[in-house]
Amino acid sequence: MEYQTAISALRDCLHHAKHAVFFGGAGVSTGSGIPDFRGSGKREEPVEYLLSRTCLREEPERFFVHYRRRMVFTDAEPNAAHLALAELEKRGILKAVITQNIDGLHQKAGSRRVLELHGNGLRWYCDRCGALYPEAVKGEGIPRCTKPSCQGVIRPDIVLYGEGLNSRVFDQAADEVAAADLLLVGGTSLVVHPAASLLEYFAGKHLFLINLQPTPYDARAERVYRESLTELLPLLV
Repeated sequence: MEYQTAISALRDCLHHAKHAVFFGGAGVSTGSGIPDFRGSGKREEPVEYLLSRTCLREEPERFFVHYRRRMVFTDAEPNAAHLALAELEKRGILKAVITQNIDGLHQKAGSRRVLELHGNGLRWYCDRCGALYPEAVKGEGIPRCTKPSCQGVIRPDIVLYGEGLNSRVFDQAADEVAAADLLLVGGTSLVVHPAASLLEYFAGKHLFLINLQPTPYDARAERVYRESLTELLPLLV
């Protein structure tokens, strides 16, 4: 009974909010079969190197081998959490989704106002001339620009280690958080910066956290839910 009361309280606050925003991380997409990009198991090099600007520049073959094996999930489909968030936006309840994920599943589920802090792995571009390649580059080896005069490396449009966030996207996300009277945070450890620092912009009334593990911001939340997003979010629709 206590659990149902807690869900009802969150649903009531959400449906009465004037500017509700969702901020999510890897935990939103695990229900779609996409693991945390850090994954598990031992590797010769840490992911912080394998997904870095340095690795792409100095060992591009190694970069793309790792990226294709660990970061490409073209067959993944939106799960119940993605669909619930899209429905809340459709109903005018949710004003924006801010995500640390690069899988594009929020858009695939139907969300329209999506701010991708770390880019989108489905978009690719030439690192030399900037030519856009909207579909994920498949195959093996180092993908090259098709322009004869260029032949630069085609890379995923994501933020690598050693690179800064897109300032325009971050500023838009900060504006959304600052304008929110309700901030719903889910599936993120809130330890990756500068993304986690977005919570410092929140001055609204209701902060709710949904995460299986503790976060540095639990004490600030009105309530913390140790629940699966795929199970909890549909209850809010």
